[in-house]
Amino acid sequence: MKELIEFMARALVDSPDDVNVTEIVGEQSSVIELRVAREDLGKVIGKQGRTARAMRTILSAASTKLKKRAVLDIIE
Repeated sequence: MKELIEFMARALVDSPDDVNVTEIVGEQSSVIELRVAREDLGKVIGKQGRTARAMRTILSAASTKLKKRAVLDIIE
């Protein structure tokens, strides 16, 4: 899951070296925290949150296949 989000985020931003993804794993669910450079935050979120919503949808589909629940947090 972590690698999936990292791959998508690196493709979107101008400075892919500043992408930092951490995963907090629980029994039934995991929280994935995404940090990007301040100037790339708008690119990850997108207009009206469309890009972030799309990333969350892909993450949800992938986590359902693994029978887990995953939540994406974009941290400023």
